[in-house]
Amino acid sequence: MTDCFHRGPGGVTHGIDNGGKSGPGATDSRVVVLSGPSGSGKSTIVNRLVEQAPVRLVKAISATTRPPRAGEAEGQDYYFLAPAEFERRRQAGEFLEYAEVFGSGYWYGTLNSELDRAARAGAWALLEIDVQGARRIVEQYPDAVTIFLSASSPREYEERLRRRGTESEATIRRRMEIARDELAAAGFYRHQVINDDLESAVREIAQILISRENELNAA
Repeated sequence: MTDCFHRGPGGVTHGIDNGGKSGPGATDSRVVVLSGPSGSGKSTIVNRLVEQAPVRLVKAISATTRPPRAGEAEGQDYYFLAPAEFERRRQAGEFLEYAEVFGSGYWYGTLNSELDRAARAGAWALLEIDVQGARRIVEQYPDAVTIFLSASSPREYEERLRRRGTESEATIRRRMEIARDELAAAGFYRHQVINDDLESAVREIAQILISRENELNAA
């Protein structure tokens, strides 16, 4: 197995295991990728879609080496892995994509088994990942539905981050720098959705999914 690494926006080291799933059979898998800058409303959209979308969705749960935060539950928010276990699984080719956030020392990744879990449920796998992770997924699943979620204006991102009340000034500045890089990559995605109204954005994404579902069923 050969590991490929590169440095992405925001100082994140990304990789893909060539031992992961790809090739024949990957093109007819039901995979949807949602990306967008911090403050674009991804998590809210994902939760609403899982509840309301006209196609069945299973949210892919990421694995991470960071410790759980207050209120986070194993197998619901993340799979919390010891660094040695994460590395063992990475070396075994069990990750679709993975990343080490520069400066934190923590690794994050999407396990192949998450797509298997969705397939067993007869559902789409819904991945909420960053731009570089999305590129890695598309390399393996070229027919994945890719959606880039954005706010109505760059200023809106900053206002949403400040309303959270959980970010330091330095963190907000860094997130805004990363957002600019991510917005520059929006053209990579098949679909771009502006989240200036939650219900409208959910309906638009739901329509994208049902249209693709109908195409797959007709093939």
